[in-house]
Amino acid sequence: MRKVLLAFLVVVLLLVVFVLMRSATPVLDLPASVTMLGQATSISFQAHDPRGVRSAAAFVEQNGARYPVWEMKQASKAADTNYTFTAGAQATPALKSGAATLILEATSNDLLHKSAHLERKVNVVTQPPSVSVDAEQHYLYLGMADLVTFNVSGTWTAAGVRVGDETFRAWPMPGGKPGLFSLFAFAWNMPSATVPLVYATNGAGNDATGSMVFQFPKKEQPHYTTHDLQISVAFMQKVVNELDPKGSGDMVARFVKINTDMRKANNKTLSDLRFKSADHFLWSQTFTRQSHAQAEATFADVRNYIYQGKKIDQQVHLGYDLAVTQHVGVESSNDGRIVYAAPLGIYGNCIVVDHGYGLQTIYGHLSEIHVHEGDVVKRGEVMGLSGQTGMAGGDHIHFAMQLDGVQIDPKEWWDPHWIQDHIARRVDLPGFSSEASATPRAEKKHAARTPAKHRRGAAR
Repeated sequence: MRKVLLAFLVVVLLLVVFVLMRSATPVLDLPASVTMLGQATSISFQAHDPRGVRSAAAFVEQNGARYPVWEMKQASKAADTNYTFTAGAQATPALKSGAATLILEATSNDLLHKSAHLERKVNVVTQPPSVSVDAEQHYLYLGMADLVTFNVSGTWTAAGVRVGDETFRAWPMPGGKPGLFSLFAFAWNMPSATVPLVYATNGAGNDATGSMVFQFPKKEQPHYTTHDLQISVAFMQKVVNELDPKGSGDMVARFVKINTDMRKANNKTLSDLRFKSADHFLWSQTFTRQSHAQAEATFADVRNYIYQGKKIDQQVHLGYDLAVTQHVGVESSNDGRIVYAAPLGIYGNCIVVDHGYGLQTIYGHLSEIHVHEGDVVKRGEVMGLSGQTGMAGGDHIHFAMQLDGVQIDPKEWWDPHWIQDHIARRVDLPGFSSEASATPRAEKKHAARTPAKHRRGAAR
């Protein structure tokens, strides 16, 4: 009898251990970005449980009252289950603007039906923000930049300018002045009918937009040219051996892959450098052009790559190719801080200088780099030597500019009067003087200006 009882206890103990080993408590993962509820805010979260989830629900508590906002009773056997629901004042009219608590609950699909509980403090916002835009006349050009000032009232979490599918950040006005401003670009390939909009959002689905006064003068838009670029066997071998040294297969296919896929990846790397931009002006003078340089290619030229009489590829060149002599010193176009100094695929040895507020200059194809990430450089300071690394067929400097990750035409930034009228005057750029930072005569002939009828001080 004693042996039977002992055997029974062992079985019970093993059963308990088995049940415990097969039981789990769900782990709930709610993104940190969920901090607000608006009229109808979409919320997504994930439940982790090796046995799956039997049921899940969401509630909002405010002022001592608990409101159910979502429930899922259908069991899931997946170890990771994603849920999305909508919550806010639209479905729960009793919610008022102010603090509240979002509560998530989930029950495991195991034998013990253990439950998980997650709470997040949120702010209920029932009204959208409002936007008030400046009354300036904004003249927009393909590939060019501009600056708009505005004010946002009400609760908001992000603001800026939307141009088509591109977004440009807002920044507080310099010197503690009230209001916001945004440097934005009208990209070289943006449809001319696109309407730029100032926006503000509170992160809860309540967005507001405001229109700026703008013109898009068709007669004064830049004209982009198309060139046939003859590719020699020697150049193709140079590019493929340098940028795809471990590859194999057809030489032409490898060249085209470099020119398309690698170009796209390199431009993504450049664009992501916008997250390293300073939140203040690092410059106070006009941007300079490389001393005595001649432009061999300009912004947004379309290039047809011709090999042995056949077109094998087409790309758009987003910059200026500036040539002087071999291994000439590469000068910083303005004061700034180095945010990139290393090889970068088709750009070869590359330097990127941040000038603040998302504005950055790019220098490619260098033979030598003499600066490091984090270095502070001055206008005209030599940062390295020109060369023909990357997708370069001769010694030159690839010079480009980008604004919040969108590559733009640099030529307006070489014009002190354009900077005075479009940037400095609107935000009181500290220390800027259009006369003191005038572009040298050798450079002025290359700088495109805003048409005289659109520019203050055009007679100077």
